[in-house]
Amino acid sequence: MRKHIKIGTRGSLLATTQSTWVKNQIEAEHPGVSVELVIIVTKGDKILDVPLAKVGGKGLFVKEIEEALLRREVDLAVHSMKDVPSELPEELHLGIIPLRENPHDAFISNKHATLADLPQGATVGTSSLRRRAQLAALRPDLEIVDLRGNLDTRLRKLDEGQFQAIILAAAGLNRLGMSKRATGYFTAGDMLPAVGQGALGIELRRDDMELLAGLSFLNDAETTVAVAAERAFLKRLEGGCQVPIGAFAQVNNGQVELTGLVASVDGKTVLKEAIAGPNEEAGELGTRLANRLLEMGGGDILAEVYDRG
Repeated sequence: MRKHIKIGTRGSLLATTQSTWVKNQIEAEHPGVSVELVIIVTKGDKILDVPLAKVGGKGLFVKEIEEALLRREVDLAVHSMKDVPSELPEELHLGIIPLRENPHDAFISNKHATLADLPQGATVGTSSLRRRAQLAALRPDLEIVDLRGNLDTRLRKLDEGQFQAIILAAAGLNRLGMSKRATGYFTAGDMLPAVGQGALGIELRRDDMELLAGLSFLNDAETTVAVAAERAFLKRLEGGCQVPIGAFAQVNNGQVELTGLVASVDGKTVLKEAIAGPNEEAGELGTRLANRLLEMGGGDILAEVYDRG
């Protein structure tokens, strides 16, 4: 194991917290190794006044970090898996996927306990078309408003009264020690999470076998299978992280159960199906489930979303 390792990371509090966790794990496992965080600004970090769905393109939060990896300026990258596009540069791979945090979405409100408790026409903030579509299906009366910014900024806007509730990933709250802010959590039955939500991905160069071996202690087998199924689903749909696609896989006794969703942004059409099979067929299951939803009309829904974008 080399004595000095550079991690490429975004500069947000959540990104640096996640990368610092990886740094601490490596240094504890390999005494004598020092790990340095290298902050890299991505396109998604620069454009804060436009809804993510309108920025366009895939890999808004990873492309510049991947370029640094390819230039060998950093040795590895730590990503939130839900930000990672289904297609990676040929020379790179997601070599390590640690144990998943809470994969679900959190409901946060200062005055209301649940989504059902919100008054008619209440204003709810979210940055995600996936959440917007599912919220609209659950509560068509709500005013759903785009909410950008880091986690602190989003909570501040809620506290200032700009929204009556906001929806955030539970994993981010937990990793930043802010889980008390969550009023409640959506189940996968209520709102399917984003592909890979709650999981971290450690991206490496394919030719760096030494580092892959040194980091193997961080890999979680069941999370790897679940994320593989979800990402195969996303890849077949040719979706990025800012489209109304949701998926959630669970692994039990060697079997993976995958539920997937494609929805219209207005929530009037929600296509949702499930599939199950052995762990070793995770990728194939994701592709088959995506094909099923495409046959049900998912392709037309996604084409309309891309045309609007």
